[in-house]
Amino acid sequence: MSSDSDAFDDVGPIDYLVVEYPGGRPTGEALPFLVDLVDRGLIRILDLVFLRKDPDGSVAAVELTDLARDENEELAVFEGAASGLFGREDVQEAASVIGPGSTAAIIMYENTWAAPLASALRRAGARMVAAGRIPVPDVIAALDSMEAAASGDSP
Repeated sequence: MSSDSDAFDDVGPIDYLVVEYPGGRPTGEALPFLVDLVDRGLIRILDLVFLRKDPDGSVAAVELTDLARDENEELAVFEGAASGLFGREDVQEAASVIGPGSTAAIIMYENTWAAPLASALRRAGARMVAAGRIPVPDVIAALDSMEAAASGDSP
């Protein structure tokens, strides 16, 4: 009989994103790219929640069916993706980083592309001790700084 942890041996790293649509609603323009990632097996959507922060700062969950009906029919492909993994506290935390009058999507996804590597590392006895994400503007700034230093034009 296998242990409970064996059930997760083939699971890749799990991430989340909070994507803000300042002053409005999702346009659906990015959805084909998200669907493509799922279709190619690179990610698996574990939970997807939309919320709206009113100008007075109050927060409300937005039903995907409402967004899909309101000129964003492409969103219908994600109906049923809400698993309940995001709780009320998660929604409140996400709401704290978006502006009043905005709508946001909170997406939790498994990086299925990394599952075989993660599984092999776990079998080898490795364990994750740190993880992080470096913002793209920070990388660009560092590269610009290195380039300037190499050319003698240090800031």
